[in-house]
Parts: sequence; C-alpha cells; structure tokens
Amino acid sequence: MNYHVDDKGYYGDFGGAYIPEMLYPNVAELKERYLEIMNDTEFKKEFDQLLRDYVGRPSPLYLARRLSEKHGCRIYLKREDLNHTGAHKVNNTIGQILLAKRLGKKRIIAETGAGQHGVATATVCALMGIECVVYMGEIDIKRQAPNVARMKMLGARVVPATSGSKTLKDATNEAIRDWINNPVDTHYIIGSAIGPHPYPDMVTRFQSIISEEIKWQLKEQEGRENPDYVAACIGGGSNAAGTYYHYLDNPDVGIIAVEAAGKGIDSGESAATSILGKEGIIHGCKTLLMQTDDGQITEPYSISAGLDYPGVGPMHAHLYRSGRGTFVSVTDDEAMQAGLELAKTEGIIPAIETSHALAIFNHMKFKPDDVLVINLSGRGDKDLNTYIDYFNL
Repeated sequence: MNYHVDDKGYYGDFGGAYIPEMLYPNVAELKERYLEIMNDTEFKKEFDQLLRDYVGRPSPLYLARRLSEKHGCRIYLKREDLNHTGAHKVNNTIGQILLAKRLGKKRIIAETGAGQHGVATATVCALMGIECVVYMGEIDIKRQAPNVARMKMLGARVVPATSGSKTLKDATNEAIRDWINNPVDTHYIIGSAIGPHPYPDMVTRFQSIISEEIKWQLKEQEGRENPDYVAACIGGGSNAAGTYYHYLDNPDVGIIAVEAAGKGIDSGESAATSILGKEGIIHGCKTLLMQTDDGQITEPYSISAGLDYPGVGPMHAHLYRSGRGTFVSVTDDEAMQAGLELAKTEGIIPAIETSHALAIFNHMKFKPDDVLVINLSGRGDKDLNTYIDYFNL
C-alpha cells in the first residue's frame, strides 16, 4: 500500500485537481515546477537557514514527565508551539513564499480559520516585502481577534467572508475566487494539506520537517528513531501530515488522528469527518466530506476555529480508508479539559486544536513502555478568551 501521492496527484482514491478552467495555468505551473524548485540546492539552503534563524527550529521534543506518569506511558510533546508565530503553520508559509518568489509572483492570498495560518502568511509577506490579502470567516474574525490584530500589524489586509457558516470553508471559497480573478501575479498559499494537486503534497513536504526532527531527537533521547505512536489533531491536516510523513511506510509506528466531534458525533454540531463524511469534492480535491444525501456540504462545528472544516486532506482520507490511521473523535468538553490538564500538569497552555490531540487518553489505552509523540501544534494565547469563557476564569 502506498501512502504517498502518486504521479496523478492521488492518495489511493482521494486527491486530484478538480478546478475551474481559469485556474488550470496556475495549478499546472505549480505541478510542473514545485518539485524542481524544492529540490534546488539554493532553495533548500535558504529554506533551512530561515527555519533555523527566523523560525527557531529545531523545535524541542519534550518528555512530559508528569503527564506521562498520569497516563501510564512515555509521552513526548513536539513543541511546534515554540516556533515564531506560535504554531506549525510557519514551516509551510516560509516554503511557499520562497517558491512564489521563484515563480515571479508579486501578490499573496491566503485563507485562515484559527488565524495561525493567516498570521504565518502575513509574517513571511512582511519578511519578503510582498502584498498580502487574508480571507477569514466573519465568525472567526470575532473569536480570534488577537490574530486579526497581528495580521494587520504585519501589513496584511484581512477580508471577512460573510457567506455560509462564515468560517474556514467560506474563507477558502473567497480566496479561490480571488485567485481566479488574479491568475497571473498572485500565488495562493494554502495552509492545510488540502486543495488541488500539488498542494496536499507540497504542504506535506514543507511540514515534514516535523517528523524529520522527531526521528533524530527521539534517537538522542530514547536510543531509537521510531516511537510506538505519533498523534496529531486533524482538520485539513497539515500538522498531522508533517508529523506522520517519515513514518507512513513503517507499520511499527501507529498513526493516530484526532478530529473534532464538537458537541457530539450525532448532535448535528460536529466536524467528525471520518465518521460523518463520504466521498465528495471540496476546494479542488476529492476527499471525505460531510454532506447531505444530495451532495450539499454540511456545516461543521467545533469550539476550535481551526478544526471546524467539513472535509479532511486526501492523504488523511486515504489513511482512514486504508486502515493505516486510527481516527479518534473528541468533543469540545474533552478537548477543553485536556487543555486545562496540560496547563496544570506541565505548565504549557496549548491551542484548543492541539487540546483535541491531548484528549486521546479518554479513548485509547497505552502500555507503560509505549513511546507516544504528540504534536503540540500551537500555543494557546489566541484561545485565552475561549478558555476564560469556558472555565469562568
């Protein structure tokens, strides 16, 4: 079984490029050139230098001793929350801004849900002196006000998406419309491992620095490169894709994907795509998608702005369908309690997206000698108001 993208842009049954004719030139240019550019010696040198000196990589792999004692296994946290901008998103935006420059693009657009990808995109555009427009759902703008302020400080124009659920799906729709209207000078920095080929593979490759570092860091600390399990929260799935990448073909490493069950899988307010989704096309690719019987997209819900997406990246859809990945659905309440637990146990306040991954101990049991690496994909600064309201702090 192959878990990587094939030469037609598919992961098993999922992927491809289902796009309007107006976008063919943009996507074809990317498809033809992304691997050539990414494998160029000078590109790799500049990418690695910026990850080191600007982003602050490598991010630490931290043995969470008190959390490990509580849950009866060896829990390592991959500290992506310590990256510049506070999440994993910047790994991808650094890569894509360098790629856009080599393609001669003068303008950048992006979509964002929790705001972390928007901040990371605005950051690299400021770094490179390139115009930046970020589309964000009107609801997300309200619940992620600190990140909106950051984007504006960095010089980005934040455009509200006022249709549909006014969240990530709708922001993505608006960004795609912009790209159709500005096909020549604009590059669309997609923040998740989703979209038309080659985006899922391109984003995954930029994020694969996560599992690349885990391998040598675990070797230093445990004497082996391979944990028993790697776990990550999953919406579109870029932090998860980067966490899994170097372990996809190793059956000895269990892959755990934690998605948002919202107020309950059967509540009508959920984003549990693996259970509620069926094959469909969204934002340029075929994947698992929450939809009605007649194919209309179902509005997702999660307390986490970054996980309320109705689909999942095609690589993850393939991991689910093939059985390579174990998918766990975690409710709002479970996630919030897990976030509070980490804060009180290890002195780390995680993003609510990440808190979903930390709640797997309600659903899975591990052996005392199991080594589990959880990607701590983002810090909780942006979510303090949600934590305050939820816990009446």
